[in-house]
Amino acid sequence: MKVIPSDHPEVLIIEPDVFPDARGFFMESFHAAKYRAQGLPETFVQDNHSRSSRGVLRGLHYQLEHPQGKLVWVVTGEVFDVAVDIRRGSPFFGQWTGAVLSEENQLRMYIPPGFAHGFCTLSEQADFLYKCTDFYAPNDEYGIAWDDPAIGIQWPALEYALSERDLCNPVLSEAGAHLPQYRVD
Repeated sequence: MKVIPSDHPEVLIIEPDVFPDARGFFMESFHAAKYRAQGLPETFVQDNHSRSSRGVLRGLHYQLEHPQGKLVWVVTGEVFDVAVDIRRGSPFFGQWTGAVLSEENQLRMYIPPGFAHGFCTLSEQADFLYKCTDFYAPNDEYGIAWDDPAIGIQWPALEYALSERDLCNPVLSEAGAHLPQYRVD
């Protein structure tokens, strides 16, 4: 397993060891001790699976009282995955990083708690998996506008399909008290 730095020092790109042969391939999709050795100390408590068609954009989502660290990857298809530092007081506040995750490249992205997360589907269909460090809390879900010009995410040029909820998310500057606080440990 190889850890590749992203544009943000806390968001990690993980390249797993894949062992291909004429029959297909084998890989460990998760190994707690190996991930912990690479600086991922979180315990994951919930797994999620979403399927989306081309142009579906989900995000930018986060939880405030039950922040979730996420380990994400694609098992079929391809997505452009994004993390935005939304922690008030962070030296990287409002900055984003992104990567293409696909069934071909097998990359994973680790997004720490305190970040908003979103992705858009680049292939005809994509199956996207999440390992989360806290449980989903429906009364604690928040979002930031996917197209906030102050953040300036360079989404791929597609026609996007968003949920009604995601169409109504505020820009980062209007989220106010609904943002996590940056903490130095």
